[in-house]
Amino acid sequence: MKFNFTRALVLAAAMSAGTGAALVPGLAGAADFYAGKQIIFLIGSDAGGGYDLYARLLSRHMNRFIPGNPVFVPRNQPGAGSGTAAAFLASVAPKDGTMIGAVFPGVIIGPLLEDRAQTLFDPTKFQYLGSADSGTRVCITFQNSKIKTFEDAQKGKAIIGASAAGGSTRDYAYLHVNAAGAQFNVVSGYKGTTEIFLAMERGEVDGMCGLDWSSLKSQRPDWVAGKKVNILIQDGSENEPELDKLGVPSVWSYIKNDEDKKAVEMIVSQQIFGRPYLAPPATPAAQVKILRDAFSATVKDPEFLADAEKSRLDVTPSSGERVQAVIEKLYATSKETIKRAKEIISPPA
Repeated sequence: MKFNFTRALVLAAAMSAGTGAALVPGLAGAADFYAGKQIIFLIGSDAGGGYDLYARLLSRHMNRFIPGNPVFVPRNQPGAGSGTAAAFLASVAPKDGTMIGAVFPGVIIGPLLEDRAQTLFDPTKFQYLGSADSGTRVCITFQNSKIKTFEDAQKGKAIIGASAAGGSTRDYAYLHVNAAGAQFNVVSGYKGTTEIFLAMERGEVDGMCGLDWSSLKSQRPDWVAGKKVNILIQDGSENEPELDKLGVPSVWSYIKNDEDKKAVEMIVSQQIFGRPYLAPPATPAAQVKILRDAFSATVKDPEFLADAEKSRLDVTPSSGERVQAVIEKLYATSKETIKRAKEIISPPA
């Protein structure tokens, strides 16, 4: 999807008008900057998916920890695996702390792994506020699929639904093909996990990969409780104890090549910022600190955690400082490892 800068500029003007006349940060004390303001929370996914649910949960509580108690206004802007939202935040969004975003981690690591003629944003320039989840991802098939285990996937073909290039459902499906020997036929083009869930129920596809374990539990709790899905494999830097108890094997059991292991480690490191929240580049340090402190306080708040539990959303947060450091380390990865990682998440030649 091409990014329409003319349309984005019009939208930015409308959004800025909604926030009220923005004060110049240097002219207002940090403590009262947000009084009487709105914070537009741009969500780079469709409504109803896991990323949307987490962002809206955060927006219900975070204002209580910001001096001035600004009103949070969530707005969905899906497209290009969150690339449309990320490009908007980088280029035309207000840079005063009155707009923040929620994007897929794939869009942050994407410029490293995708060959593009033009890059619309530099992920290292965003100001990261934190991540609400640093969980594990899984590959699943529906109950009527012949593929019940990952060993089955290595021996027989399965149709795997996926989003567009850059989305985790597509990248992780090919990761298992290229690094772990799965015989997946990857069908791309679904808008998001909700559409793929429906395709699984209709029998259009066997399953999907790159799905956050927390999203599966929150969006389809009956599938987990009723054992309506087969969990083939878990992907993460460390094993998830809950999945270990269910006997779900780790991706590391199936990768024998050391170079492939390094590349897969790079790819799965994005899960440390599984639900990342960020402010545009050049957002003033005072506002970034307020927003980071508010995020840290929110994810520890009993009222927030009770709401998360009610919504069946796991919260395993990472601080903005940690997320920023991990992303800087990612962008310092060797060219050889990046080259192999690109090959691993691409369709086989």
